[in-house]
Amino acid sequence: MNLSKSRFIKGMQCQKLLWLLAHKKDAISPPSKEQEQIFSIGNEVGELACELFPNGARISFDDGISHNAKRTKELLDSGVSVIYEATFIYEGIVVMVDILQNTPQGLIINEVKSSTSVKEVYIYDLSVQHYVITHCGYSIKEANLIHLNTDYKRGESLDLTRLFVSVPCLKSVQEFTPKIPTILSDFSEILETKNEPNIDIGLHCDDPCSCEAKPYCWEVQRNIKGEDSIFNLAWLKSDKKLELYRQGILRFSDIKDMDTLSYKQILQVECFKQKSVHIQKDKIKEFLGSLSYPIYHLDFETFQLAVPKFVGTCAYEQIPFQFSLHIQHKDGKLEHKEFLAKSGVDPRSDLIKTLLDSIPQNAFILAYNASFEKGVITRLATSFPQYEKELLHIASQIEDLMTPFGSRHYYHYKQNGSHSIKVVLPALVPQMESAYKELNLVHNGGEAMECFAALESMPKETQEEYRKALLAYCKLDTLAMVEIIKALEKLVG
Repeated sequence: MNLSKSRFIKGMQCQKLLWLLAHKKDAISPPSKEQEQIFSIGNEVGELACELFPNGARISFDDGISHNAKRTKELLDSGVSVIYEATFIYEGIVVMVDILQNTPQGLIINEVKSSTSVKEVYIYDLSVQHYVITHCGYSIKEANLIHLNTDYKRGESLDLTRLFVSVPCLKSVQEFTPKIPTILSDFSEILETKNEPNIDIGLHCDDPCSCEAKPYCWEVQRNIKGEDSIFNLAWLKSDKKLELYRQGILRFSDIKDMDTLSYKQILQVECFKQKSVHIQKDKIKEFLGSLSYPIYHLDFETFQLAVPKFVGTCAYEQIPFQFSLHIQHKDGKLEHKEFLAKSGVDPRSDLIKTLLDSIPQNAFILAYNASFEKGVITRLATSFPQYEKELLHIASQIEDLMTPFGSRHYYHYKQNGSHSIKVVLPALVPQMESAYKELNLVHNGGEAMECFAALESMPKETQEEYRKALLAYCKLDTLAMVEIIKALEKLVG
């Protein structure tokens, strides 16, 4: 059947996807930057996990599947105890085992994931390996899922035995494996048909991950796109949106019973239909009246590492590396302070010192989506107890600029149900509509995170260019907050 392990997993998500991959590859979207980053992290974690089982024999990807399967058999027959990327083929189904242990009692399959828990899809992954390997005549002693352990905090050196958790999964695998022949029969039938399967969209389009054929199935085939798509209705769960879709309600204009919607949803629909702006001046005045000048507008940028690099950090911990601080005075005077860490070193201590030097004891601090900034500071206080009192005091002083937008005291139809600063700014301050688009190199938090993590490996000139871009991006975030305050003040007179 020429079916790889990854194709089997995709087929478990959606048989139509399996057919498209075989017969209509132009319907498949290329991987996004985020997906490529996930693949890269997975490779890094997989390589590191091999060190838990040292001195193994490695099967090369470059030698071809048939050669690799033959080489795997030779290594097993000669008694090699550990093989990385051991390859097996049974009736056209190919599996490669991340780390295979060869013991007198049987083989041990070790599947490595860069996630932090066991997921159902990983059982499918292990099961198809179990199915193929047993049909190749081998006995399976264990089937384990190795993943990252977020409870482990790094010391001076990395302890791999604590960084990784190995979860025995053989029982779950043995329960699922008997279902595989029927599944494969269904796959074979789907793949042999010339006609594209008539499978409707559903929750499976994003479970366990966003399908690479989703733009084709949703936008091209069903025209599910546009600001008035029912799937753009905010604060409505995916299953409820799909329920409306199956009732033939595809656009806001199709909604007949508004009583089933919440206040915020009704507001989104009505404002879109009328191309209007909703303003509650009394509530906005109340919010503005709660502010004290000078206002310290604060924004952090953080990055995450799957493998903790700094003492006291754990897998995927959000580590702040940058902040911007705009100080807005009542008379219109504006000051700016900023911090951007050096690459390759733990940024937290220097960031804390600069932050404490930049913000006075009883400053009035404003952040957009303040729970994020408070969370960053609270984690810093836990990791650096010598600064705990000052940091927790700063966290207690932070108020949220998102409040009037999250509460819908202001809502512009161009926000499309969102109240993120990236949509509020152009709606409320039209002259800044293209501000983020016009930035160089770094345009959003995801790019900032990816950029800082990569700085260390860049040539010096490129590194300086990206550092300037990071500073410009973070500075814009707090400048946007200043402009939002000015626009709100102008709205209410």
